[in-house]
Amino acid sequence: MPDVADPAPEAQPAAQGARAGAHAARRELGRGERVLPGLFRLRLPLPWPGVPHCNAWAVARGDGFVLFDTGMHQPHSLAHLERALEMCGMRVEQARLIVCTHAHTDHCGQAATIVARAGCEVWIHPDHTHLDRMLEDPEAVLLKRVEIARQSGVPEQALRRAAERRSAQGTGISGPLEPHRDLREGVRIETDLGEWITYETPGHAPSHVCLFQPERRLLISGDHLLGRISLYFDYGYSPDPAGEFLHSLDVVEGLGARLCLPGHGRTFADVRAHIDGNRSLVHERLASVRAALAGRELTAFELVPHVYGDSLSQENAHWLLSKILCYLTHLQALGQARRIPGEPARWAA
Repeated sequence: MPDVADPAPEAQPAAQGARAGAHAARRELGRGERVLPGLFRLRLPLPWPGVPHCNAWAVARGDGFVLFDTGMHQPHSLAHLERALEMCGMRVEQARLIVCTHAHTDHCGQAATIVARAGCEVWIHPDHTHLDRMLEDPEAVLLKRVEIARQSGVPEQALRRAAERRSAQGTGISGPLEPHRDLREGVRIETDLGEWITYETPGHAPSHVCLFQPERRLLISGDHLLGRISLYFDYGYSPDPAGEFLHSLDVVEGLGARLCLPGHGRTFADVRAHIDGNRSLVHERLASVRAALAGRELTAFELVPHVYGDSLSQENAHWLLSKILCYLTHLQALGQARRIPGEPARWAA
């Protein structure tokens, strides 16, 4: 079963998915490029099908830089980071501060290693229980996911295969995350480009924040907004992830950003259009769930094809099921769906 930290894209058509697989098979290397004077994109490899890389952002500060996100810890990951920084004329030891947009492994997995090398601080939102549990007892986290899947109606054979695949993977984290400061609403980060203001934007993860530079109207969006409309919500760590995500879209919309620096993919300027697109897709998915439940009682697993068609695969099963459960939880909060306890649990309008 994929890691809860995977930034799952919406399901792709078969041909598009094959192209993504071929792209992922090519060797990815860390790469760095200047976006603006004093602002650099660090493209770092990932091992996930269809998601070949993530972004870290280095922003100049004095004789060093502030690093927003770190990439995932995996074999050779530090070498990829060093290569990307070298292309921008920087070294790991020049990191003056690490700021993590959220506690998913591809955004904070290398933090402990960089802190040890540079002697800098790391700041992250305090609601990172899901990451702590992964470090403390990864087997218990896996068993919890398997149980959620079982209660959602996933067949036993598929559960066994997923558990075997997941147990063979590492955690993606180089060491315990020991934050020096809680990255709460309103916390400001000093850089040569001016102050970046923290905004709490839960939904994708309970620990998610975005950073906004008001004079230049720059937004470091983590996985809240991506270049392509791509939804994922952590299930089981907050009361209503989908509802929280919708509220966070309102928060970011009010900032008036003109250039978005996302956690994956290239920068983009049509920020308002991306906000509208994400909001529309959430409501479209919710409508599909409501329609599927009309006059029927279904498990969360049975709902997947009603919402995502025939795109279910071993690679995306955990992602799609997590999103379905979050949509059901949101509809339950609105009084539009109810959970019927049982083994497995079913849902009705």
